[in-house]
Amino acid sequence: MKKPELLAPAGDFEKLKIAIAYGADAVYAGVSHFSLRCHSGKEFDYETFKKAVDYAHERGVKVYATVNSFPFESQLDLVENHIKKLKEIGVDAMIISTLGVISKAREIAPEIDIHLSTQANALNSWDYKAYRDVGVKRIIAARETSLKDLIKIKEKVPDVEIEIFVHGAMCFAYSGRCLLSAVQFGRNPNKGSCANDCRYPYTLYAENPETGTMFKLEEYEDGTYIMNAKDLCLINHIPEILKAGVVDSLKIEGRTKAPYYAGVVTKAYRDAIDEWFEKAECDCEKYYKEILTTKNRGLTDAYLVKRPYERYDTQNLQTSLTYGEWQVAGIVNEDENTFMCKYKIFPGDILEILAPTNEIRECENEIGKIYKQNGKWYLRLDKIMTMSGKELQSVHSGNQNPIKLPCKLPYLTFLRKKVKFSPNGI
Repeated sequence: MKKPELLAPAGDFEKLKIAIAYGADAVYAGVSHFSLRCHSGKEFDYETFKKAVDYAHERGVKVYATVNSFPFESQLDLVENHIKKLKEIGVDAMIISTLGVISKAREIAPEIDIHLSTQANALNSWDYKAYRDVGVKRIIAARETSLKDLIKIKEKVPDVEIEIFVHGAMCFAYSGRCLLSAVQFGRNPNKGSCANDCRYPYTLYAENPETGTMFKLEEYEDGTYIMNAKDLCLINHIPEILKAGVVDSLKIEGRTKAPYYAGVVTKAYRDAIDEWFEKAECDCEKYYKEILTTKNRGLTDAYLVKRPYERYDTQNLQTSLTYGEWQVAGIVNEDENTFMCKYKIFPGDILEILAPTNEIRECENEIGKIYKQNGKWYLRLDKIMTMSGKELQSVHSGNQNPIKLPCKLPYLTFLRKKVKFSPNGI
């Protein structure tokens, strides 16, 4: 059985590097407003995107460019030029939502694979065959599709690759087809500028049309998060997904999420997949617990293994965001001898080490100690020393001085600190 690809988000160059370091086989990213995450797309221009693609290719990792927005007639020349630029850059595939853009991409860059966006709502073998016949190599399954249906689809259309979302934010609307923020803010979600209106609290009213009387319905003091979907998490279903043998790529959502999210979630799914292929089983609960250290809206396994009408736990009506008990305190620099502070650190603090590799060794000196305890690695920082030799009484996020480590740690290692967040994240 072929091991499926693990596909991770790359919202900017740093997150691309982190996704690769923590185990991604491929990443997806976008340039310009033709991506459905246009704010993330602004993190790359064509020059930096080229460098990012080259960086990934040097490490044997593929890059898929998102061209999945829905262009208006006035934008067609811009889309055409954009596709030509992506051809020059040498991306491995383009993720596209519409037939017209697929046709133009096949005309301009026939050597580049086409992946059909989940926005196209492909739900059955008829859809898969039709898109295959116009040149689509891979279909990113609609999130309403069940694993049982995917097995049947693969039997009927074996020459089309199937990609599924296994983790990340879920849209309240059917397959992401939403115009809520277009109504309220004039920001078109289908062109990449969603304002995430479904995450806001709303106050509900009931009106009697005969009397004109209106009653306020209030479940919580700050309103009700009536449209707030929990985040998708299929880590505990990795064994049955892999056993089915029909999924070619497992995709993590989150180009606009934090670097820590990119690292932790990618590593959790990487380890779960590898463990199942090595042992034919997976202690996936430990990876689930690791995922809980990231900010989330509550987690649900959504619709892959259960039909929508069988679900009653996919909404989080209390809050739009749940904070974990861990805060990223630092990220190790490329020199592997220093780190940049991302929170607040004081002498004597003990930080847990989350590294992309197992290349960690114990050491102890005047700066501090790196040691292993109960299967986890820790850093005790006795002195906060800059590269110039200045000793600090504390260091906070925003300080641009690299802080010395007692000994080397792998590049892009996270140093995290256990904290206690209040419900509103303060």
